[in-house]
Amino acid sequence: MRSFVPSEGYSEAKGMPVLRDLGTALVNGGAGFLGSHLCERLLLRGHSVICLDNFSTGRRANVEHLASNARFRIIEHDVRQPFDIETSLIFNFASPASPPDYQRDPVGTLLTNVLGAVNTLDCARKTGAIVVQSSTSEVYGDPTQSPQRESYCGNVNPIGPRACYDEGKRSAETLFFDYHRTYGVDIRVGRIFNTYGPRMRLDDGRVVSNFIVQALRNADLTIYGDGQQTRSFCYVDDLVEGFLRFSAAGSACHGPINLGNPGEFTVRRLAEIIRDLTNSRSRIVHLPAVVDDPRQRRPDISRAMTELEWQPRIELEAGLARTVEYFDGVLAGTARAEAV
Repeated sequence: MRSFVPSEGYSEAKGMPVLRDLGTALVNGGAGFLGSHLCERLLLRGHSVICLDNFSTGRRANVEHLASNARFRIIEHDVRQPFDIETSLIFNFASPASPPDYQRDPVGTLLTNVLGAVNTLDCARKTGAIVVQSSTSEVYGDPTQSPQRESYCGNVNPIGPRACYDEGKRSAETLFFDYHRTYGVDIRVGRIFNTYGPRMRLDDGRVVSNFIVQALRNADLTIYGDGQQTRSFCYVDDLVEGFLRFSAAGSACHGPINLGNPGEFTVRRLAEIIRDLTNSRSRIVHLPAVVDDPRQRRPDISRAMTELEWQPRIELEAGLARTVEYFDGVLAGTARAEAV
């Protein structure tokens, strides 16, 4: 474990990071795609921010522009190990989130979600912090109803190749609500639907980043299955706004609450939109379907609209245009580096 940009009062005891900084927001997984945007927004709102990350899938490059801010600190630590940080607000965003990442280490993924939840909740229990869990639409599995409402218990295969993530997040939700009922921990559980935007990795493995990178390279756009499976895509700025509103909601608002864009698109249509936005010469090709790949994803966000006064505002093509611009810059930078 190493600490970066240490603050006054930082010390180590029994292998656990201890940081005395009341009023600070802690973001587990803060160097990841979503976590880094959350750190940025929290700083803009006036918080001090601690980014806790083991950099297994998160990247220092995502938060290096924040390092000069005196209110920002990084602690390298794995949430599977206990931590003791005094804070009034915790966001638990620590977990691999793309299928290639979580299937590369399924046991580690499951333990990150379960042990990470326990250690995060124990920290919140000690400090009295509000603790916000980033759950996922994957708790619904391959749904038999659409749109998916929070009351729907889901259709998850507990022994399939995606179960390490799906069941890990479901178990984490159970722990959150049990800690609330048993110990009075002030929890929030938000279920994230497909989110995209700048700072996704080139090799992220999710459908938006795959299509954009392939299109910019004029490579084949690869669709797994017939392409008629649907997804609902939420731009990262909208999602972060939803979580910020959720964290500030009253103590009676625990969730779960769906946070996503209810616009529903087939994967085939997404490929066509991205090909048009990039003026790509790519062909659209089909490969065998992925095991347990959900056929339909669409959130019912009635609860978010009522309880948080939140709904997405960025249309898919506008968000994709910003994301294409980001990836175009990354690819150009990579090409320049390779040419040196």
